[in-house]
Amino acid sequence: MTDPMSGHTLRVRRIGIETYQEPVVFIREDSHVCRSEGFESQSRVELRRQGNRIIATLNVVRHGGIVSLGADEAGLSEAAWRILGAGENETIRIGHPAPVESFALVRAKLYGHAFSAAALHDVVDDIGKGRYSSIELAAFVAACSGDRVSMDETIALTRAMVATGERLHWAQPMIMDKHCVGGLPGNRTTLIVVPIIAALGLVIPKTSSRAITSPAGTADTMETLAPVALDVAAMRRVVEREGGCIAWGGAIGLSPADDILIRVERPLDLDSEAQLVASVISKKAAAGSSHVLIDIPVGPTAKVRSQAAARSLAWRMIETGRALDLKIDVVLTDGRQPVGRGIGPALEARDVLSVLQDEPVAPADLRERALTLAGRILELAQFTPTNTGAALAQAVLADGRAWRKFQAIADAQGGLRAPPVAPERHVVPAPVSGAVTAIDNRRLSRIAKLAGAPLAPAAGVDLHVVLGSTVEKNQPLYTVHAQSRGELQYAIDYALAQHDVIAVEAAP
Repeated sequence: MTDPMSGHTLRVRRIGIETYQEPVVFIREDSHVCRSEGFESQSRVELRRQGNRIIATLNVVRHGGIVSLGADEAGLSEAAWRILGAGENETIRIGHPAPVESFALVRAKLYGHAFSAAALHDVVDDIGKGRYSSIELAAFVAACSGDRVSMDETIALTRAMVATGERLHWAQPMIMDKHCVGGLPGNRTTLIVVPIIAALGLVIPKTSSRAITSPAGTADTMETLAPVALDVAAMRRVVEREGGCIAWGGAIGLSPADDILIRVERPLDLDSEAQLVASVISKKAAAGSSHVLIDIPVGPTAKVRSQAAARSLAWRMIETGRALDLKIDVVLTDGRQPVGRGIGPALEARDVLSVLQDEPVAPADLRERALTLAGRILELAQFTPTNTGAALAQAVLADGRAWRKFQAIADAQGGLRAPPVAPERHVVPAPVSGAVTAIDNRRLSRIAKLAGAPLAPAAGVDLHVVLGSTVEKNQPLYTVHAQSRGELQYAIDYALAQHDVIAVEAAP
């Protein structure tokens, strides 16, 4: 551990650069700190302020460049500023961090050695404390990719992720939860399932993620309707009052190593069944859940592309959950096309509201999928007999109890609001008359992201057809929504170059 009195003192400035979750510090190349310590760009440094310590990546800037800093100043990225809790022009100390001894264990795994439970605890603890650089994180992700991680290692990794973060405890003996492994645009069943379950008196404190590479996460969609950045105390107040919540997990600090790993894992596009399982189950265990339903959509352009892969993932989920005293049920769902019509936070929120309000024009697939999942949760809790849960869930939706409970949850979280509407739109028409034979989830998601989602919450894609639809030439297939004309054009340029995002087979 670095001596708390060692290091150099610099005045700190907030320079407004977003680096997602990675703390970054900017120092001039002629600073006495760089000269005396031999720091250069991408060096790992320890920053200290009033007992707070973080490890940050150093970026060296030239005097007179875009980032204007004095020789005695350190500029902090938004992540570094938030984590360190600094104030403008305060002083911080900067110095060399202690060596990351646990990385030797990662290196051993890369050479074919198995992780012990103690090794994984040390590695995950260092990751959660921000001691690993992006390169070291990438090495750990690579070491765990493919089928390199055994069932025992998966369980040990999950336990380590739980142990190194916040853990919630509830007075009730049975705490319900659900999770979808992702990869399916518009699949916002959580916002319908939670109020159905809570309206029946079961407890379901749902923590959800924001989007990383998708057009919307559950937290992004909910945030267009109500605040989601609840701390633990606020979350408890909501759950005690209403029996459920839909909150952003990042504000609570559950399984912090997982959030850091996801930041690196997604851009690398390295699929790891073990890390996916550890990610999901650790968050559920840390949230205090006892009964969890896992939704695995399966389709050619979903995250899980085959029934065999889905069954393998389901087995690992169930076994890992059992090791952590969680009762897990897994349902394999249709992942061949998006769910609902909207892809993007506000558009998905619009679909959710139409289902909750039981409107005749509500997307039938979103409604039915949510009722199926809610029914499975009720059966998992033994609240209702097998094969009767969906009917009970439907009754709660039809008589307005689910909508009233959603309004109450939104009010407890800070107040219900209307989702925004995008001012810019462009319709993409069918190139020929015929039947819709395929819909590419991944490329539709990319179009929505190019249009600005999720940072522009009203942006995204509105889907007008489903598999099997019969369309006429020039009939609308989907509409792109954007908050600026430039983003709209960016998305349209890509969309028009993709001739089979929605495949239409010409009529004979």
